[in-house]
Amino acid sequence: MSSGYVKEPVYQKIAIDIANRIISGDFSIGDKLHGRSSLSSHYNVSPETIRRAIILLNDMDIVQSIKGSGIIIKSVDNCLKFINKFKNISSINSMKKEILDLQNQRHILDKRIEGKINEVIDYSNRFIKSNPFIPLEFEIYKGLPIIGKTVSESRFWQSTNATIIGIRRNGELILSPGPYAVFEENDVFIAIGLEESYSKIKRFIYGDRVGVSDKIQVNPINQ
Repeated sequence: MSSGYVKEPVYQKIAIDIANRIISGDFSIGDKLHGRSSLSSHYNVSPETIRRAIILLNDMDIVQSIKGSGIIIKSVDNCLKFINKFKNISSINSMKKEILDLQNQRHILDKRIEGKINEVIDYSNRFIKSNPFIPLEFEIYKGLPIIGKTVSESRFWQSTNATIIGIRRNGELILSPGPYAVFEENDVFIAIGLEESYSKIKRFIYGDRVGVSDKIQVNPINQ
């Protein structure tokens, strides 16, 4: 799969290097650059690559190719503009690559989290009587005061000693939603906690409301 990162061509790197040398004083305005064969040998590239580098510098008004006179240094100021231009392009490409790398890492992490959640659920279902951590599902239905609050704002963990490991929303499972996830109507959230967490979560979410027992499921994943 393509990373979306555009690697700088060699001729562009050579053009940038020559511009840097002009800025640092290796060459002055009016000086002649070495011939293409000399530059080709210096950078260990083909004459065609040097030709493309010179065309780029010529287009940026840094040098001027004069038939019979060679390649003449024309401007130092334009060197700075040229370098800054490609520095910005390189920076953007670098950021694109970093974003794609992070997205790939997140995808891998999500798959690992999903696998661990499935392991916990499977283990709990097989050893429900001896396992201290029980996965629970609770539905957020219309009218509950928790709707619109984040996990952090609601102080869910402090009130229940349980951890939310997933939220079912619109047919999708949001893994490891974190403290800034917002409770929404019709959400079904998956939490793990000790045995007493069931009653704590039930009281925390539903309060003293009656008729909510059918909204609560214990170990429903494989049902």
